[in-house]
Amino acid sequence: MPLVTPKEMFQKAYAGGYATGAFNVNNMEIIQGIMAAGQEERSPLILQVSAGARKYAQQIYIIKLMEAAMALTDLPVVLHLDHGQNFEICKEVIDGGFTSVMIDGSHLPFEENIAETKKVVEYAHSKGVWVEAELGRLAGVEDEVSSEESIYTDPDQAAEFVGKTGCDSLAIAIGTSHGAYKFKGEAKLDFERLEKVGKLLPGFPIVLHGASSVPQEFVAMANQYGGQVGGARGVPEDLLRKAASMAVCKINIDTDIRLAMTATIRKHFTEHPADFDPRQYLGPAREAVKNMVRHKIRNVLGCSGKA
Repeated sequence: MPLVTPKEMFQKAYAGGYATGAFNVNNMEIIQGIMAAGQEERSPLILQVSAGARKYAQQIYIIKLMEAAMALTDLPVVLHLDHGQNFEICKEVIDGGFTSVMIDGSHLPFEENIAETKKVVEYAHSKGVWVEAELGRLAGVEDEVSSEESIYTDPDQAAEFVGKTGCDSLAIAIGTSHGAYKFKGEAKLDFERLEKVGKLLPGFPIVLHGASSVPQEFVAMANQYGGQVGGARGVPEDLLRKAASMAVCKINIDTDIRLAMTATIRKHFTEHPADFDPRQYLGPAREAVKNMVRHKIRNVLGCSGKA
């Protein structure tokens, strides 16, 4: 089965009031866990690669792992670049076989963001590749992307930006944030802002970054077995489900996968201190990834059976 672009899966998601999950990958076990979850749930999948993942695993390893994954599935799957920092990085992954890229010019002034995004759009579209852009800024840290404060997306600017760039989907800021420490007080998302964006851009797919929920049972497990993940809080899953019923067609999830893996490995080492074969602890970690992704697909995203 060849990799696809998100075009058809987003059209179905928008019409059906659900979202497709975009899960960050860093190694073989994470890819296997995500693919197994998608297979069991019969769900479309987006596997995305950050700058940090490209540096850690090397792009060619990820491409070859994805070739293996696609040889074993009949699901529609997108390989997506997460937070592409400039045109050159986007061009590299497009030429390498990615079917979707994100150009993140959110740190640039408005007109410069438009110019950089438009440049990527022109090249990507000539190769049949989808382009996600970003307007507004999320607080928090994810790999090489960081910001001390959120800058919420202006809906009117969003409509202007899409019109001028020709991008295919848009990541907006409505209250989510990167990393495991998203909220100090009550968790809120600005649904009025999302609704206005949806009205100004009817039928246009919106993306939510920084949308892990940081399940407290895995925070507790990590801490029980020697971790120090105090005060970590994510986006409540009912808020994400509501966003998925609106204009949001893609929801990014990374921290929850990391947390499930790490908590499981910590538990294994405590309970089996004599183990030193990586398969003994990476096997349960892979299963934890699968179970986390299955839960998200079924209970948060609403995309079970949509493949």
